[in-house]
Amino acid sequence: MCGRYAQSLNTSELAEEFGVGVQTHAEELPSTWNIAPTNPIYIVRASQMIAEQRELSIASWGIMAHWHQSESEARASQSHAINARSESIHEKPTFRNAFRTQRCLVPADGYYEWATALGKYSPKQPFYISSSKTRSLPIAGIWSTWKSMEGEIIQSAAIITREAVGDLATIHSRMPVMMPRDRWDAWLDPSQHDVELLISLMNNPHPDDGLVARPVSSEVNLVRNNSPRLIEPITLGEPDTLF
Repeated sequence: MCGRYAQSLNTSELAEEFGVGVQTHAEELPSTWNIAPTNPIYIVRASQMIAEQRELSIASWGIMAHWHQSESEARASQSHAINARSESIHEKPTFRNAFRTQRCLVPADGYYEWATALGKYSPKQPFYISSSKTRSLPIAGIWSTWKSMEGEIIQSAAIITREAVGDLATIHSRMPVMMPRDRWDAWLDPSQHDVELLISLMNNPHPDDGLVARPVSSEVNLVRNNSPRLIEPITLGEPDTLF
């Protein structure tokens, strides 16, 4: 799963990075190196006003299921819906409608993962994973709108994950789905409802291309810790080795 990540770019930088073609009205979120579930996050999606354009918006991390009638119920379940599995996203009631019509990109400098007992590293050792080729990770996501009985509207979003491959699989069994730039238009197109095509867009033959993992301090375990030092590499003791 992906349970924490970093995002330090401002709205202007993100607009340039992700080809946002219309003026964004998203508020400026502070740079953060320890985004946690339910936090406000940036998403890139098809413009809701201008056809064939992208916009930058803000959503709460974790899908708020539409069937919850009260905000307290919707919020209570939100932290359990921060990740949607690519293998079953088209079937799960919480995610399937958004997958068909409300897809997005979730910009990230990088994400954190904690080693599991099944890998070669000490369990719970945190790693920071980022790209050696691009400034941001274009993570595939979905977004949804929750409406209260009083008419209050809250946007929420989830990151899509897949089975980890290569060296990343020695840390954790899951990784976010990265969406290559040449697939952005098709992925963000709200009129594209073909499930088989959408599944194929998530199936990148080289999902770990350019991704580099480095061990970092356990300071990231505490949400209140938030500074660039969280992504600074540390040296693991023997017999732990870094690939």
